[in-house]
Amino acid sequence: MRAVVQRVQRAVCRVDGQITGQIQQGLLVFVGIGAEDADADAVYLADKIAHLRVFEDSDGRMNLDVQQVSGGILLISQFTLYGDCRKGRRPDFTAAAGPEKARQMYEQFIELLRVKGLTVQTGIFAAMMEIDCVQDGPVTILLDSRRLF
Repeated sequence: MRAVVQRVQRAVCRVDGQITGQIQQGLLVFVGIGAEDADADAVYLADKIAHLRVFEDSDGRMNLDVQQVSGGILLISQFTLYGDCRKGRRPDFTAAAGPEKARQMYEQFIELLRVKGLTVQTGIFAAMMEIDCVQDGPVTILLDSRRLF
C-alpha cells in the first residue's frame, strides 16, 4: 500500500457537488492499494499514519501525532499512486489492485484507523472526487508498506 499524507488546516471531499467528508486540522491521506498487498500492509500503514509525528509541539518541533492534536483524517482512495511512468508518457497501472480487492482493503483500512480511535472521514471509492485543502506547512510525507521509500 502507498500513501501520500499531507498535514492540513482543513480539507473537504465532494462528489457531484455533495460533501462526502471533511475535516479541520489533521491529515489528508491519499491511499493506493497494490495488487500484491495483504492484510499486513494495511496494518503497517494504519499504524504508521496513526503515530506519524508531523504536528508541532510547544517548542515548534514535529513531535505530535494526529490524535495528540485532536485532528481528523480525510481518507481518499487513489489507485493512481501505483501509476508507473518510467516508460513512455502514459502511466501503467498494472501494479494497482483490481477494484474488488482494492475496495475491500480500503474499507478494512478505514476500520483499522477507526479502531485506533481516529476520526476518519472519506471520499467515495471509485468516484470522481473534488478535493480541496489548505495545507499546513506544507508537510507532505510519502509512505509505502513495502518500505520502498
